Amino acid sequence: MTTDAVAKIVEQWEREMPELDLRPMLVVGRIHRLAEMMDVALRPPFRDAGLGNGEFDILAALRRAGQPYSRTPRDLGSALMVTSGAITKQIDRLEAKGLVIREADPRDARSRMITLTDKGADLVERLLPEHLANERALLTTLSAEQQEQLASLLLSLAARLEGREG
Repeated sequence: MTTDAVAKIVEQWEREMPELDLRPMLVVGRIHRLAEMMDVALRPPFRDAGLGNGEFDILAALRRAGQPYSRTPRDLGSALMVTSGAITKQIDRLEAKGLVIREADPRDARSRMITLTDKGADLVERLLPEHLANERALLTTLSAEQQEQLASLLLSLAARLEGREG
């Protein structure tokens, strides 16, 4: 059986405290470790394009909104599962790069719309195929069926953590 850093930690705890059920540590520890490793593996194309952490996610959220590729900061935050305040500096940087613009919201003069520029849309359309190829490469050790099973298991866990399921 293949071992990893998480298995070694669990092995040490089993030796020190054999009465504990350490199975959750195997799952949660690996999810944490994989998230960090995947982030590192997926970042280079975005970095090479001059984008900081999370900036591609903002551009992609705008692009997938459909024409005119606009959202309010609140809608963007919801789409990215963060607060609108958490993305303010990223939007500032994207605006400085000419990838988004801020415009008055025609429905509410007190609010602003974040809109993807042509340059921003072109960048998303150029990077997305490479990003998907990188994601696909990360999963090559799993069959299509295993990928579907894993996606389903992760969805169940996410639903529970988000409070959508008892």
